[in-house]
Amino acid sequence: MKLREHITQHCHDSMARALLLDRHPLWKRGCSELKDIDFVRLGLLRCISTEDSRRNVLQITKDIYGQQLPLSTYFKSLKSARRTGMLQVIEKQSYQLHCATLQAQGVDYLKIFPELSEYTVEAVDGRFIDHVCHAKKGINGRAYNAGFIYTMNLRNGLLRPLYHVTNGAIRHHEITALRNYIEKQGEEKSPSQKHIYIFDKAAKDYAWWDGQKPYGEHI
Repeated sequence: MKLREHITQHCHDSMARALLLDRHPLWKRGCSELKDIDFVRLGLLRCISTEDSRRNVLQITKDIYGQQLPLSTYFKSLKSARRTGMLQVIEKQSYQLHCATLQAQGVDYLKIFPELSEYTVEAVDGRFIDHVCHAKKGINGRAYNAGFIYTMNLRNGLLRPLYHVTNGAIRHHEITALRNYIEKQGEEKSPSQKHIYIFDKAAKDYAWWDGQKPYGEHI
């Protein structure tokens, strides 16, 4: 199977799993000009392409693969709250599919440490990029670097976005965003789900981390 075909099949599998979780999800909506599955697939192809411009990616999609997409619809969809919610659900399913595949293949870089068998162990760090020239500016007229917090699962090597820090219109610190995420997760999950985060010294607030231990969170 070619890489492009594999990506397409993975997108369909992730979408199918996401739809099984909720019979009537709020994010499901038909769009004849740009289907959700094509939106997801194009996003993945954009990430692994060598093109610097989204317009170039769309041009290649038209010239090489014979699929013409409406520019205005595509770029407006990047700002859609509905599509953002859809991506969040599908990303979780995509991640679980990859985890299951690697586990079935016997991939476990932490198996030499049996004491960690009950833990999810992730390295965490923030990643910020320069804002694009047409990005929305803040109320003070300034634009900041946009950023996410990412994690790497040290058991299987998978990288995934953890939390959105800022879109570039507001200045936020990644540690504040990380704390908000962990506190919310701690309230929702079972204490039996143990988690170890590996972070740099910027996150060394021992009193705060000590308060997260009842939720199974450690650094």
